Amino acid sequence: MTGAPLRAVLFDMDGTLVETEQLWGEALFALAGRLGGRMSEEARQRTVGTSMSVSMRILYDDLGLTRSDRQLRADARWVEDETARLMADGVSWRPGARELLAAVRGAGLATALVTTTPRRLADLVLARIGETAPGVPAFDVTVCGDEVPARKPDPAPYLQAMSALGVRPAECVVIEDSQAGVGAGLASGAAVLGVPSMQPLATAPGLVRRDTLTGVGLAELAEVLAARDAASLRG
Repeated sequence: MTGAPLRAVLFDMDGTLVETEQLWGEALFALAGRLGGRMSEEARQRTVGTSMSVSMRILYDDLGLTRSDRQLRADARWVEDETARLMADGVSWRPGARELLAAVRGAGLATALVTTTPRRLADLVLARIGETAPGVPAFDVTVCGDEVPARKPDPAPYLQAMSALGVRPAECVVIEDSQAGVGAGLASGAAVLGVPSMQPLATAPGLVRRDTLTGVGLAELAEVLAARDAASLRG
C-alpha cells in the first residue's frame, strides 16, 4: 500500500537554507563577552535551533549568571540586533538549498518557511532570497518564531504552516538541520530530511539524514516520504 503523494515541502531557515546559524553564534559569543564571560562551544551547540529565551538560559547557565526576565528580554533583543547587523553584510545559501527550492517550486509543490527566527530578521533573509523565478515567490507561507503559540521542538509551527497550505502532515516533507527542528517536524506527523550543520542529529523513525542538500531533488524527497511510511508500517 502506498502512502499519500508529496504535496508540500516545509523548510527551516537558519542552517538549513542559509548560512546564518554562524551569525547567531557570533552574536551569542559577543553577548557573553559583554556579560564578562566566554560561552563554551558545547553550550553554543545546544542553542542551535532553539528559541531566544532557551538560548539565553543556556548561555546564563554556562556563564554561571542569574539574570532577571527583564534582563533576558534585553539580552535577547541585543542578540537579535547584532545578528541583523551581521546579516546586512550578506546572506549565503547552504550547499544545494537554492537548487532544491527552485526544483520544488518548478514542480508546483507548495512551500513554507518555518523558522524560530522572529519576523523582523526573517524578512531580512527573505529579501535576500528573493524569487525562485520571475514573479514566483520562494514560499507560499512563512511562519516565524514570534507568530506561533509554541516554538520548536513543539510541532505548532509546522502544524500552523500545514494548515495555512491546506495540506496534511502525511503529504509533507520537512527539511531541518537541528535536533529541535527535527523533533518538531516528526511530532507534526511529517517525514523529515535532516541535514545537520552545527549539531549532530540522532536517529529517529521517520527521519532520513544526509550530509548535504547538494544532489537532493524531487526523487530524493519522495524517498524521504516513502521511508516515513515504511517506518509507520513497521511501528
